[in-house]
Amino acid sequence: MPGPQTLLSSGRLAALLLILCAALPLRADEERFSLQGFATLGASRSDSRELEFVRDLSQARGIGREWSAKIDSLAGLQTGWRLTRTLEASAQLVSRYRYDRSYVPELTWAYLKYEPWPMLSLRAGRLGTDFFMLADSRMVGYSYPTVRPPGDFFWHLPFSSIDGADLSLSRSLGDDVLRGKLFYGTTTARLPLAREHWDISGSAMAGGYLDYQSGAWQWRAGYAALRFSRDLPLSGLLAPLLPPAQLASTLAYLKTSGRRAGYYSLGLVHDRGPWLLQWMLNRIEQESAVFESSHAASFLLAYRSGSLTPYFGYSLARSSPKRERPSPLIDRIMADSHVDQRTTTLGLRWDFARNTALKLQWDGIRASPSSLFPFRNDPSSGQWSGRMNVYSLTLDYVFR
Repeated sequence: MPGPQTLLSSGRLAALLLILCAALPLRADEERFSLQGFATLGASRSDSRELEFVRDLSQARGIGREWSAKIDSLAGLQTGWRLTRTLEASAQLVSRYRYDRSYVPELTWAYLKYEPWPMLSLRAGRLGTDFFMLADSRMVGYSYPTVRPPGDFFWHLPFSSIDGADLSLSRSLGDDVLRGKLFYGTTTARLPLAREHWDISGSAMAGGYLDYQSGAWQWRAGYAALRFSRDLPLSGLLAPLLPPAQLASTLAYLKTSGRRAGYYSLGLVHDRGPWLLQWMLNRIEQESAVFESSHAASFLLAYRSGSLTPYFGYSLARSSPKRERPSPLIDRIMADSHVDQRTTTLGLRWDFARNTALKLQWDGIRASPSSLFPFRNDPSSGQWSGRMNVYSLTLDYVFR
């Protein structure tokens, strides 16, 4: 298999390809250009004094008892160029709250797609991660009924894109459609870790999914394997606490570079008439000693009645502690990845204008006090009780 350097391992290279292809001479009947945008203005708060609630792992800080717009508010642009009958270029730029506490826009898509036949598609560049069902639309709030995708299910998927290539095949089976995709690339994400950033860009990822659609029903089974390229930036944090020999052995035990994470998922969606049903499962196996393996489930039921859509959701996530814990310090570090919680969601969506939706949502999180993942912790606070209520209000908009 070719290495990441040979597979468009840079988003800048993909963006350059888009510019070059857009400059190609085209026949008038082949030229197509599209521009779409999306935005979410959100405000949310929790009732917890101990921990801060985050939308996903890429966010450096979360929300507390004061209303805040940072975790859910974002804006994005999508562009597409139909270069020839079989060649298309696409890009997506998104501004959101990031690992470095800024809103610097990110190029989350930038790829060329070659489609010689309707059943075959080849893409290369910066691609969205979609081996989990519904993962490719996580940032477009208008596209799903809830305020945000269920965190219990998606928290363990902190990267939204890879630099690489994929191949998709589809086949009609009467009125049904069977699709399959294989992909390979390298991740592009950075994650906050205390006062440091964990750069996981360049981590190799390969996988695929099988998708079956029959009328209003859609099933998907996916798998991806990620091999981390770098260790966690723990040296600076642990050096003042340990003698050199013990520091070296501790860092070796907590090593992540070269270690694998496996992502398994199943999903089901039924969308017909007023009813919408979503059900998803995942299992994540961590080879590194520093992270706990986990499983998660998510269920959503929504009913459309005119412009109003009330919905109910329930999700859970649990991880398995490692049996071997050589020292109390290592035990404390490993405890940060422990999760054992359930979330009940109630909400209402109001599509009061064209391409515009207002959402009001309550999330009731009930967890073990040892369940710290993925919340941000305030060092001045005491132990968490395991109970948190999150209140959210968002305005979603898209234009085409």
